[in-house]
Amino acid sequence: MPKRREQHRREPRELRELPYADHLEPFKGRLTQGGDYDTILFDGQEFEDADASNARFIESAFTSVTFDGGRYRRARFSDVWLNGVRWVGGDLTESVWADAEISTSAPAGTALPGAEMNQVLFHRCKLDSVNFRAADLREVSFVECTLRDVDFAGAALTGVTFPGSTLERVRFDKARMSRVDLRGAVSLGISDGYDALRGATISGVQLMELAPMFAHILGVTVDGD
Repeated sequence: MPKRREQHRREPRELRELPYADHLEPFKGRLTQGGDYDTILFDGQEFEDADASNARFIESAFTSVTFDGGRYRRARFSDVWLNGVRWVGGDLTESVWADAEISTSAPAGTALPGAEMNQVLFHRCKLDSVNFRAADLREVSFVECTLRDVDFAGAALTGVTFPGSTLERVRFDKARMSRVDLRGAVSLGISDGYDALRGATISGVQLMELAPMFAHILGVTVDGD
């Protein structure tokens, strides 16, 4: 079995660098419920409204693939590599992601409530209106990503980092944080859940930016006179 990648890896690997690259076989056929996809290369395919609920994707690579809608509930993605993937909509409720690298990809309107993510790297991705409600994220890095209208409400975030990332209207209400590092974020546009930042580390500059909202939450009146 390949070694687990280093925690919080800042750069994704190239396709040829994957330990299973020489064993990949081109995808043929269609995605099915409960399907097993082991050492498969998905290259340039478009999947529209597919149903791969409870499917397993193991040591597989996705490049220039488009997912349009579809159902992937409780699907498992283990040691997978995604590059240039577009995921428009789609139901990935309670899906499981372990040792995954996702780069230059664009999930939009994708639903991942209750998902489990462990050792996942997002690199230069654009996440737009992605639903992580009640998800469990452990050792997940968002590197140089844009997170716009992303919802982490009720999620558990452990060892999550955001180096070089931009957060716009991100929700953290009722989220639980441990070892979350926000210091590297380019901007912290939080629309809800400031009180959930307990367990997070921010920089002094970010503290000054967030101070008015913290004062509002605490009921403190700031008088400039």
